[in-house]
Amino acid sequence: MRHKFLTAAAVALCMAAANPKAMNADTRVNPFLQPYTTQYEIPPFEQITIADFAPATEAGIREQRANLEKIINNPEAPTFDNTILPLENLSPILDRVEGVFYHYDAAMKSPAISALGEELIPMFMAASNEVMLNDKLFERIKTLRDNLKKQKLNPVQKRLVEKYYKQFAEQGAALPADKKKELVRVNNEISKLFMQFTKNLLKATNDFSIVVYDKADLAGLPESVVATAAETAKARGLEGLYVFTLHGPSRLPVLQYADNRGLREAMWKGYTSLASTGDTNNIPVIEKIIKLRAEKARLMGFDNFAQMMTSRVMAGTPEAAEDLLMKVYEPAKAKVKEEVADMQAYVDKTGGGFKIAPWDYYYYSGKVKNDKFGFSETELQPYFELSNVLNGLRYCADKLYGIKFVEMPDAPKYMDQVTVYDIQDKNGKHVSVFMTDYFPRDTKVQGAWMEQLQSAGLYGDGTMKRPIVYNVGNFTPPTAETPSLLTLDEVETTFHEFGHALQGMLTQAPYRSLAGTNVDRDYVELCSQITEHWATAPEVLKVYAKHYKTGEVISDEMIEKMQGAGNFGQGFTATELAASALLDLAWGRCDGENVDVANFENNFAKQIGLPSELTFRYRSPYFKHIFGDDGYASGYYTYLWAQVLDADGWELFEKKGIFDPKTAASFRKHILESGDTEDPMTLFVKFRGHKPDPSALLRLRGLAD
Repeated sequence: MRHKFLTAAAVALCMAAANPKAMNADTRVNPFLQPYTTQYEIPPFEQITIADFAPATEAGIREQRANLEKIINNPEAPTFDNTILPLENLSPILDRVEGVFYHYDAAMKSPAISALGEELIPMFMAASNEVMLNDKLFERIKTLRDNLKKQKLNPVQKRLVEKYYKQFAEQGAALPADKKKELVRVNNEISKLFMQFTKNLLKATNDFSIVVYDKADLAGLPESVVATAAETAKARGLEGLYVFTLHGPSRLPVLQYADNRGLREAMWKGYTSLASTGDTNNIPVIEKIIKLRAEKARLMGFDNFAQMMTSRVMAGTPEAAEDLLMKVYEPAKAKVKEEVADMQAYVDKTGGGFKIAPWDYYYYSGKVKNDKFGFSETELQPYFELSNVLNGLRYCADKLYGIKFVEMPDAPKYMDQVTVYDIQDKNGKHVSVFMTDYFPRDTKVQGAWMEQLQSAGLYGDGTMKRPIVYNVGNFTPPTAETPSLLTLDEVETTFHEFGHALQGMLTQAPYRSLAGTNVDRDYVELCSQITEHWATAPEVLKVYAKHYKTGEVISDEMIEKMQGAGNFGQGFTATELAASALLDLAWGRCDGENVDVANFENNFAKQIGLPSELTFRYRSPYFKHIFGDDGYASGYYTYLWAQVLDADGWELFEKKGIFDPKTAASFRKHILESGDTEDPMTLFVKFRGHKPDPSALLRLRGLAD
């Protein structure tokens, strides 16, 4: 699945590392040290070398310290203008360096970038601690916050003050000196473990492969998947054979379509034991992370890590998050029994002679769908050429929000596979830069995501800048015979990540810390998950779902079959997701003492009655959401929390019309544009007219009437 090649940007990095003289030429200016002069200030990737990062980081830290000194030594009483606004733009140099580095660290994680991360990330952490744990700075913020009523500030400015106070307090600014010192130690140790976890996971993923010698063993697999496996084998010097990997476009088709049960079993066991043994074993890493997180929670005055993390978002407590999860988990688990019974009946009817096992679920789910509804997802893939899918996505963006995609062929790129767009409104006004990078490679972390290289909002020079947003994926690549033909799941993921991008691109929040996706973690998935629905709406399918060979538009009959089969398998999907979220909260409550990762997982699976025919969506050694950083730690439940918001919101679109101008305008104004300028529940109620109804999710997933 992953092609081994050196991109232009990677070549530049390698050449710079190999040629110190070129890096230190007197005429060359480090591109991070000054504002970018490119259109819309897109990073000049072709000018950036690996040698630029460390000196620019050092310069950025010096810039940050100088600006911090100006704030804390200001003899005037703290105000919004002399304290909060300078914090919004404390170090433009660091902003530029971190934006590019963290992007490379996920999308271009070469050995050189991994090594660089071991140097830079501790520097970034130390720089952050210098700000977040500064007593004088926190005192100014606290004074300002305590006297908000006396300040002539608008509601958004007051919210930003409150947000800064909350963030500083959550990072330990109010702790006594001895506890701050301990917190810095714990944070530094955890950050190193995050790096090790991700490094192990990437290497373990790349190390695993299944070599198939006989094409007959690939019966059932789509030809495009077989062709990709042949190309992967050829690239590894195994011409004439077939190589499958753990990357999504290789792993999932095997589990879903391979008639060879042994091949499915090998793939499933390879994936579910990922990063669990040998020199890429993440189990010792997890054990240390859990223990340090428990220590951090106690330092911060909480009983456990889950309590600390949920206190910062809409849920408020682990119990509230768990209560929501169980409302979904129990009916989903009951649905799994029905699904397994249907699959077992099919196995028995066709003379299988075995009991359904976890590596059978995807495969026999498809067989039952075909048997019951005359539907197979393999029929859809020829209609989902990537370029056509993107046409559908652009159609929705235009019809809903009036935005256009204008390609920028001469814009800077970090590699050739990237496409850059100028997103414009209906009058041709610039809204955002949008970059896409959709195909897998050995240096790209698994999964799909949205991030930004530049946030919208007010900058230190007094200008209001528009964002630079990107979507990254690991989708089915083209072969010598076919273009990129996406699976249904990949189509929905494309729309999902674009939903995040919309929130980043359309934001009208005036301050960077409130703009775009800078919202509560359990609210941020609303925009992405609701956007998925347009991908499979019949009206939209008729626009973009065209057979890549004939140009034939998808038929009404095929759409009806797809919709009829749509909720089959939702028990499995909801159960494995909710189980992973419950496991995450369980880890957050663990004190880390004498923990055995495998036993902990197994015992927890028994405790919640996890069906034996499936497992957690992510087992702990490859659960990057919660052990690769703190982003979703004790917060993986937020996907289901946000699905409640999304399901309730989508019901309004269905009622009014999926392209109803008034509903779309309301969603844009109150959700996409608002960022964190108001309480998220307030914004949702302004859009929907009431607080979210959990039963909407059960209705949407076919788990209730």
